[in-house]
Amino acid sequence: MTDLPDNVVEEAERLTRLARRASGEEAQAYRRDREEILAEYGYTARIREEDDTLVCHPEEWIDEEGLVRTERIEDLSRGVERPLSGPGEPEEWEAVASHNFEVADRVADEHGEPHGETARALAEFANNHYAKPIESLTEAELTEFREEYFPRNAWPSDDQREQLSLSIEYTVGEARQKEVPREGND
Repeated sequence: MTDLPDNVVEEAERLTRLARRASGEEAQAYRRDREEILAEYGYTARIREEDDTLVCHPEEWIDEEGLVRTERIEDLSRGVERPLSGPGEPEEWEAVASHNFEVADRVADEHGEPHGETARALAEFANNHYAKPIESLTEAELTEFREEYFPRNAWPSDDQREQLSLSIEYTVGEARQKEVPREGND
């Protein structure tokens, strides 16, 4: 679990967004404020450009050259990621995350484990990498989950690995069942 309080993460995200809209000294001041509030907890931040994500992590993960050293990471859950494209306000992100975790809970209730664990991993992925509901993930994004995120970040059991496709099918299916009904569909 992260050592950062939610309100600090929200403030870091807010300051990052403000810095993007500003320029010059004003933008530098926002970034400096972000670094100062994170430093109070021994954290630092960077923007992961490839998916436009704010990444807050313990300073101890960084070496003298400013690179993250994987051998220094003992607990991945101490890191926090917030997408910067997608829902802009924390309340919007929280609504998406709440929805995705509700879907994961329903999968666990309906299908048991390991499907519930995989559904929770897919919810985390959808929340932190794309800030969108599970049912809105594209095939390319699901492939990214399957091939990159899941093996590296979910710490899957052998049973989870063996049933990955079925777990994803259950999770996406459950998410689509709870979409807002359209007129004419009962």
